[in-house]
Amino acid sequence: MAKISRYFDIKKDALGREYMEVYFDGIALLRLVMTNKGTAFTPEERVSLGLDGLLPPQVNTMDQQLARVYGGFRREPTPIARYQYLRALQERNEILFYALLVRHLGEMLPVVYTPTVGEAVQQFSFLYQSARGVSFSPLNIDRARRVLESFPWEDVRMIVATDSSAILGIGDQGYGGLAIPIGKLALYTAGGGVSPFHTMPVVLDVGTDRTDLINDPFYLGVRQRRLRGEAYFDFFDKFVDAVKSGCPRAVIQWEDLSKEAAFSVLERYRRVIPSFNDDIQGTGAVTLAGVISACRLRGEALRDQSVVIHGAGAGGIGVASAICQGMIRDGLTEEQALARIFVLDSKGLLTQDRPVEEYKRRFAQAPEKIAGWKKAGAVPTLVETLQNARATVLLGLSGQPRAFSEPVIQAMADNTPRPIIFPLSNPTSACEALPEDILAVTKGRALVATGSPFAPVEIDGETIPIGQGNNAFIFPGLGFGSILSGAREITDDMVLAAAYALVDYTAEKHLDKGLVYPPVEELQEVSARVATAVIRAAFADGVAGSAKVSPETAESYVKARFWQPQYLPFVRG
Repeated sequence: MAKISRYFDIKKDALGREYMEVYFDGIALLRLVMTNKGTAFTPEERVSLGLDGLLPPQVNTMDQQLARVYGGFRREPTPIARYQYLRALQERNEILFYALLVRHLGEMLPVVYTPTVGEAVQQFSFLYQSARGVSFSPLNIDRARRVLESFPWEDVRMIVATDSSAILGIGDQGYGGLAIPIGKLALYTAGGGVSPFHTMPVVLDVGTDRTDLINDPFYLGVRQRRLRGEAYFDFFDKFVDAVKSGCPRAVIQWEDLSKEAAFSVLERYRRVIPSFNDDIQGTGAVTLAGVISACRLRGEALRDQSVVIHGAGAGGIGVASAICQGMIRDGLTEEQALARIFVLDSKGLLTQDRPVEEYKRRFAQAPEKIAGWKKAGAVPTLVETLQNARATVLLGLSGQPRAFSEPVIQAMADNTPRPIIFPLSNPTSACEALPEDILAVTKGRALVATGSPFAPVEIDGETIPIGQGNNAFIFPGLGFGSILSGAREITDDMVLAAAYALVDYTAEKHLDKGLVYPPVEELQEVSARVATAVIRAAFADGVAGSAKVSPETAESYVKARFWQPQYLPFVRG
């Protein structure tokens, strides 16, 4: 079994109790984030580990420490200040950081991730304080294997990697995109049970096309234009080769790649190394789950819906693919399913008689299909598509704020008594419509979910909760299940299993309350369900490589391996 780190390892005594064996002592223990227990070091540990006199006399429990740091969090005046507070805690005492995050997950998830992380990305170089993760750039990619050897964890299982070209709805952010893998991996641990001793955030700094960043004196990334074409994929090849040899049991989550690169990178490497793209597959799975739950609230089947997707980037096409898979599972042929899915990009409805990128082509409608439509121009607009397709489901993944105007919402209300309208773009500033506007126009009849958190809406004395279609309901469990199953590949059926696990959990716990997604406070429970389903799907697809788990033992195995933040006794090695 691989050692966790050259600095420490976790072992078990004769009674099976875990302890941490450390290979250094003194002040260094207080400076390495994973070995710093702060005031929780016992009197015996302080003496034996060279910490005597380096800490205050009082020994605190973790609960006492949590009360102190939570008070500090609450005193911070703005979301970005709270983000910085939590990041500073993470760089001081990581176990305590995760204990705080787990205890206050509903309150803190919007701070460590969307929407606040968008602001953190934009201000990354200016706010920078501590090194975290691994940075690859044209300056060191030819030494990629040696770079990985610098990382302190020796048994990396989960990598989130971004080239920062399409961050949330705010685009090219250069080196600042590293905040996204840091935030996502915090959710893998706090919500998904993945031990932080086995995670690695990665930024693939291939440059930036933003001259304002290149000319910014604070900017921390390489000051060059983005690599393109052959040079770009040569860079990625070197990274993947290094991971295969240096982290042979790792799963990669590709994050926030441009729509041009996202599909190519996914297909290029998904059978080379276990990997998935959260923007394509995670967004697709969580959206499919929400739509199915909304259909069940209406007493209808997914196969009978007419679905319009506004936005044809990685997220939009990923959602279209997932909805198509769901309709096929519901009994339609692929041809019948595609006929019920209408995707629009910035120019209007995708049709086969106009130029579209290759990755969009599958969802382009035949000209004869829309020949009888009432429309003012050659390409149907959003409102025209809704009216002519008699849409019952409208999904926003355009990144265009307020794209769902009153005429758009009214067109949906005219089509069906309870329209399903999900403005899913992140962060909040990019959301296609505010929930209160959708509910006002539809007189409270619409079933609404968003990508970022929104408060409940009051309509005619009724409080309507707004579900959050957060990818965090999918990716932590998908990654954890892939790790535990030893999956050689992350198949489409494994991703689909994650979506239906979320559907089943919501149906069991919350559908009778009118919710299409669970509260984020239940993320650990959801992730355990998702991971269990993913393990079983990996075995069904013949890609599971672990002999330690089986489809029958998957549920108990997930629970047993689900990491929880706690301080261990220390022993000097």
